[in-house]
Amino acid sequence: MATTVRKSKQARRDDLSTVDFTIITGLSGAGRSEAAKCLEDLGYFVVDNLPPVLIGKMADLVSAAGKPLRIAIVADARGGVFFDELWKGLGELKELRVPYRILFLEASDGDLLNRFAATRRRHPLAPADRVIEGIRKERLMMESLKGDADLIIDTSGMTPHDLRERVRLLFAKSSPESMLQVSIVSFGYKHGLPRDADLVFDVRFLPNPHWVDRLRSLPGTDEQVRTYVTGQPGYGEFLDRLRALLDATVPGYVQEGKSYLTIAVGCTGGRNRSVVVADELAGYFRSGGHPVTVAHRDLERG
Repeated sequence: MATTVRKSKQARRDDLSTVDFTIITGLSGAGRSEAAKCLEDLGYFVVDNLPPVLIGKMADLVSAAGKPLRIAIVADARGGVFFDELWKGLGELKELRVPYRILFLEASDGDLLNRFAATRRRHPLAPADRVIEGIRKERLMMESLKGDADLIIDTSGMTPHDLRERVRLLFAKSSPESMLQVSIVSFGYKHGLPRDADLVFDVRFLPNPHWVDRLRSLPGTDEQVRTYVTGQPGYGEFLDRLRALLDATVPGYVQEGKSYLTIAVGCTGGRNRSVVVADELAGYFRSGGHPVTVAHRDLERG
């Protein structure tokens, strides 16, 4: 005769503490499907458009499996009527002490329009096939969810390969309870600010190597450019003050439970000064033991 042993509520909660939930959301055309595929390749169990009321049930099923599991759930604006249920589902995860994160993907209107035109797909919220109206409506609907996101990725100008690589670097060895993960991006103001930045630093006050004939064609990754930028009067004091600012603020981010921090460093074209400073900041964070990824967004642009 078989004997069934039921776990206590506390035992089930202990099991659930090993589970990792990721909610993938954001704008249509911004790359949710690519992000989901990448997480699937990393070993996540991916569920597309799971009714939010079932999030707690899924957590129970995972606890019954008796082993750690990483789960990703894709939620989009087509389920807008379920947003209240989504918050309730996330509330259940909190009660069960299940770690989770919200990954929000977005892109510029221009990029989204180009992607819909290339695929000839209809925007799910576009009236009479006016894609731009669908984009605007979706942005409004998703604003509160974006505000609660743990990680925002701006896929403007990214290829699917770029997005997969970014997701892979961020999630391959991460969990919602791991230490602060830092993403640093250099950019050019003439190409627009990154939409996913938590902190933005403007380094256009530094002399521009572009106006030095022997350096004009060289990128900020070249040692000659780096030597020129770092040798400017005021550069050392600027870096000292910037490190002091980060020394004061980063521990607060960690204490508040922030898992991801995206820092953008901008100059005019994004090829020289911002690249040098971004690499310097990467060294600062690595010396503090933080996982760091660096992207020079506009390095190859003219």
